[in-house]
Amino acid sequence: MPLSTVIVAGAGPTGLALACGLRATGVPVRVVDKAKGPAATSRALGLQPRGAEVLDRLGALADLPEGSVHIRQVLTHVNGEPMARLNVGQRTKLVTRPGLIISQAEVEARLRHRLRDLGVEVEWGRELLAADQSIGGVTVQIDDEAIDAGWLVGCDGAHSGVRKAAGIGFPGVAVIERFLLADVRVPLSLPQGAVSVWLRGDQMLGAFPMPGADVWRLMAPAPTGTAADLGGEEVLALLVDLLHDHARLPSVDVQEALWTSTFRIHRRLASTYRKGRVLLAGDAAHVHSPFGGQGMNTGLGDAENLAWKLSLVAAGQSGEGLLDSYEAERRPIAEEVLESTSAMTRMVVGGTPMARLIRDHVFVPLMNRPVVQRMIWEKSSQLKVSYRKSPLAGRSVRSWAVPGPHAGDRVPDLKCERADGSPTRLHAELGAHWALLTPADGDCATVTRRHLGTGGRVTVLKASASNGRDVMLVRPDAHLAWRGTSAASLDHWLTQALGRT
Repeated sequence: MPLSTVIVAGAGPTGLALACGLRATGVPVRVVDKAKGPAATSRALGLQPRGAEVLDRLGALADLPEGSVHIRQVLTHVNGEPMARLNVGQRTKLVTRPGLIISQAEVEARLRHRLRDLGVEVEWGRELLAADQSIGGVTVQIDDEAIDAGWLVGCDGAHSGVRKAAGIGFPGVAVIERFLLADVRVPLSLPQGAVSVWLRGDQMLGAFPMPGADVWRLMAPAPTGTAADLGGEEVLALLVDLLHDHARLPSVDVQEALWTSTFRIHRRLASTYRKGRVLLAGDAAHVHSPFGGQGMNTGLGDAENLAWKLSLVAAGQSGEGLLDSYEAERRPIAEEVLESTSAMTRMVVGGTPMARLIRDHVFVPLMNRPVVQRMIWEKSSQLKVSYRKSPLAGRSVRSWAVPGPHAGDRVPDLKCERADGSPTRLHAELGAHWALLTPADGDCATVTRRHLGTGGRVTVLKASASNGRDVMLVRPDAHLAWRGTSAASLDHWLTQALGRT
């Protein structure tokens, strides 16, 4: 096996997205998962605008939006009375896609289809037992087979075998001891396209509309004194009782229980994202509260960020130092998500009488204010993610006073023209490629191709909206790499970023 091969452990959204990103650039990939086959349960539900963008750039979004529930509002009730109507999913200058509720199983199915088109099948029932590193690669023991590869990436969840094999710590704490969950088919007289939340004292219940006729997810913390070893019927009975009490529905006639579960909410962060030729992404690197629907989307962001960097390193077009920017860029994002989701969980659940008083009379009413709604929606969309503090952005010399995106910022999906004059959009040209936005195919294009190769890695485009004399080099993940006017400056940036002398 070529030592440029990357082994991806874990066939969830993060591992599949990473494999798609790597394979689209020609990197040999193997995806292994110890499960016997694809999961059928829904698990994560929220696909934020950023997550949808990533899937779109990977060629895996397909018809997911059409099969999703488009969330427009979060309706919050306190002591049975409606108190806040948080409008989300609205189009703003920043956010042009809705928030989607779609089963994680459906997201994985689209990614597997895309990966199959790229020539890779998931190897099911293959458990990673050990990983030993050498100077030039890593030997991975999978069942009774020893595989020599260039890189190993753990996308194998919170109990990651890759993380344990690499000896990487995973410190953290439990935020809530037990949560109850049930996906049910039940006719409810609740608004479609809205998440309904009820708060009463230390009790909380959420009802999420799911794709399909009369399908809902019910979630709540386990009531105090609940037995530790609940069966599926007991979980469902508790959630139905809470729904009856909080929503004041005259009857709750469950036609089918599709899935029930209990779980603990943890807050954990890996001590490092990389140890030699072993890297972590997704839940293997960070776990947090599901409040806010950030988990699957954060993992997809990890995958896209790592894919373009590892593809350059595996192809010998960059030094390994480029991979240091992966943790430098993505770990602060995870830290912020851990903090914000933990704070949201504490606020919603209300662990003390004072916390509940502030929640009911301050935080919930504030959600009716348009400025707060826009702030929450744009924050949760993940489209404000920026890498301005990245070591890569620090090598850009363009003045901060220049209007428009700065190095490290996400570049909007601009209208552009290809070299032949045909119209396109910026994000449609990314994913497996970089884009150079320039008024003419001149010196900057020549420099970029020299560094990144002529094998289709760089697409030269002309933006419909003028950036003055500036040339912009946009990374495959839609973040601005460099901006300026001098080909010599661009040459210097690429030389430093790619670790060349």
